This record gives sequence, structure tokens and C-alpha cells, in this order.
Amino acid sequence: MKTETIAAIATALSDAGISIIRISGDEAINVADRIFVTKEKNHILKNVKSHTIHYGFLFDGDELIDEVMVSVMKAPKSYTTEDTVEINCHGGILMSRKVLSLVLQNGARLAEPGEFTKRAFLNGRIDLSGAEAVMDIIHSENEMFLKSSVKQLRGSLSSSIRTLREKILFEIAFIESAIDDPEHISLDGYQDRLSEIVDDISVSLQKLIDSFDTGKLMREGIRTVILGKPNAGKSSFLNLLVGEEKAIVTDVAGTTRDALEEYVKVRGVSLKVIDTAGIRSTDDVVEKIGVEKAIRFADDADLILYVVDSSRTLDENDHRICEMIRDKRAIILYNKTDLHAAVTEDEIFDLIGKRFPLIHVSAIENIGLDEFEKLVKEMFFEGKISSSDEIFITNIRHKEAISEALEALKLVKKSLADQMPEDFYSIDLMHAYTSLGFVIGEEVGEDLVNEIFSKFCMGK
Repeated sequence: MKTETIAAIATALSDAGISIIRISGDEAINVADRIFVTKEKNHILKNVKSHTIHYGFLFDGDELIDEVMVSVMKAPKSYTTEDTVEINCHGGILMSRKVLSLVLQNGARLAEPGEFTKRAFLNGRIDLSGAEAVMDIIHSENEMFLKSSVKQLRGSLSSSIRTLREKILFEIAFIESAIDDPEHISLDGYQDRLSEIVDDISVSLQKLIDSFDTGKLMREGIRTVILGKPNAGKSSFLNLLVGEEKAIVTDVAGTTRDALEEYVKVRGVSLKVIDTAGIRSTDDVVEKIGVEKAIRFADDADLILYVVDSSRTLDENDHRICEMIRDKRAIILYNKTDLHAAVTEDEIFDLIGKRFPLIHVSAIENIGLDEFEKLVKEMFFEGKISSSDEIFITNIRHKEAISEALEALKLVKKSLADQMPEDFYSIDLMHAYTSLGFVIGEEVGEDLVNEIFSKFCMGK
């Protein structure tokens, strides 16, 4: 099938050492040949071997544009499975756009967002989950999510889904064959065997669904809210985490009046840290709004850091905070350990009514940060990420499709329990098979495909 030749800038449009302009399609090599000249002036790219790189110059007519390196990847061994050329020119916004414009003038059209990867999907080089993994890799903000995305790109999720679909399809075929040819294929005792198979597949699907919460944390980061009464040291601890003065720190109570958000990397994990206004009763209208926002943020938090000023006795503000965190996942930061202690750890736990992990910290003396980072990883990921073979669902679309498949299998179990005719099993098994196909793109429509790839960057 002939395809239009597309082109786009594949690298970030900014000051850089090099920029890459990617061309893909039936005329990709011919387009490059029209503008590329080697030093010998007799080098024609369509005659070179695939996966080779060539030094030369770009010309617009008689005008020299740039000194470049040109990579040639011939179909089908390329990212899109089409003839592909990548021009490595000097970096910078002006030069990148000038080279792209030259390519477009000589027979290519501007690629749509994600069109290179879309062609890789449509041409069968990668499935839809693999294509989505490409975008996840580009947007990864922490080491754990990056590793998970690379595994998905290599087929960890799609391989698991395909294996489960094959098992389901075998049972559908067996049932249909038995119904069509009952003289030669018996269904005696089949219900018990099918029940065991459905149970095994359901366990695998449930494990994937259960992995979503961890996968979501890996993808989006742990939503972490810092709570404490005024002057407890919340902003100082945020600055310690970030490694620079992001929050204003003074001795004046109520300095922080609005939420301040920062992303922090902790041992390969992202924390979305929100520093909030000190919790206290106040008549100040602006500060009161800040306190109300702090309470709302705490309700939605994955983790609360309760900063206790160890140099001051507990008061009604601490009592209010303890009520807020009692049923949440929290860490107590026993702060200002460089000063004389006025409150004990047991007093804090007695006020909360239960024990939480507690760390001694001092922003001034840089104490407690290593212990905090280790504790966070243990609380959220220790024991969950236990092997390199672990698969995590990080995409809500995948979770919904797998959940739908699991519900269909539950209907199979119900039909088995109710001793329904065999064709009822087949209907719900086919529903499960189809739902799993949505994950890898074998059952999706054009509209969904277009929506997914429209979120990609232009050069990918």
C-alpha cells in the first residue's frame, strides 16, 4: 500500500548541538536525494545499503543550507516499516525549521502528531499498548515509571494479554466445535474443566487490575501533603526535600497562606509535594482560605507528612490535625530536634490514637532526609516491585478493558453454576476475548486510534 511521505522535527525545538528531521514514506529517500549532496557529488541515497549514515551537505538549489549526516533505513526494517531518512543537522530553532521547510518543499508533507508511531502500529510493528508505552517513555518523570514503560514497549503487557486471549479463544473454538459436531466432540465433564480455566484466567486479570494503584503512583507520583500548625517547619522541610529555597521561611506564624506544589525525586520515585498553610483557627480571611485548602488537599492525599514542632507542646491545632490523619497513610516528622524537646513521641501517638512511622528531622542540620526517602519507598513499593517480571497497569484505558473482561468471565461462572446451555458460555467468553483485544489494539475503532495518537508529539 502506497503511503504519503511525511516529515517532522524529531528532537526538541530548542538550542542544541544537533537536530533530527525525520522523513518516512514511499518517497522518503527520493525527497532526501533532491536536497542532499555528498562531497563526491555522485552519491545517491537510493543506491546505498540500509541502516547506513552518510556525510554531506543540504542545498536549496545553489544555496548551501547546512553540513549534515543522513541516516537511511529502508523498508521494512525501520520504526514505521516504511523507507525512513533522518537528517542530522545543526541544532537550533531557526536551522531546524529551515531544514524541515526544505524537506516539505521537495515532496513531503508535515506529519500529524504521533503519525510516525501510528504508522508503526497500523503496519503491525507494534501493538497499541506498545505505542502508548512510547509516549509514556517520553513523559516519564521517575526511574520506576521509565523502567515499567520500557518493559511495556518490549511487550511485557501485550504478551500477557495475548496468552490469556489464546486460552479464551481455544475454549470458544472447543465449545463451538462440540455444538456443531456432538457425535465426535463430547462436552461431558467440560463444565468443571472450564470452571478451573476461567478461575485461572480471572486470577491473572485481577492481578493486573490490582497493579493499577501502584502503577498510577509510579506514573503520576505520590500525592504528598505537608501538614502542621504554623511555624512547625513545613516550608523548611519542603526546601530540604527540593534542595533549594522554594518556600519562604520566616519566624512569623502564617507566612504560608496558599499551597505550594513541587515535584521531588525520591529513590527513583516522584513525590508531588504540597506545602500548605499552617492549621490553626484564624480571623484572617486569606489565611482562613489557605487552611481550608490544606484540609481539602489532605482529604485527597496519598501520603500526609505531619510536621510536629518538638520544641513546643501540643495544642488544639495539633489535635485537629491528628483527627485529620487518623485514617490516612502518614509519616510523623518530629522536627526541630536541634532544640530542647517539649513533647514526647508517646504524647503524639496518644493524641492520634494509633502509631505511625516517625522520623527525627532538622532542616537546619539536614537530619532525617535519608531515612525519610527510604521509608517512603518501603511504604509504597517494598514487596510490590519484587521482580523484574512484574507487570504494572499504568493506563486507565487498559484497566477498564481488563475489568470488563473479568466481569464477562464472572458471567461465565454464573452460567456454569446455573447449568445454562453451552452457547451461553461462548457468548461471554467472546466478550472477554474482545475486551482484552482493546488493550493491544486488535478490537479498537479508528476514532479511538486517532484520539490516542493525537496526544503524541509531532515528531513521534
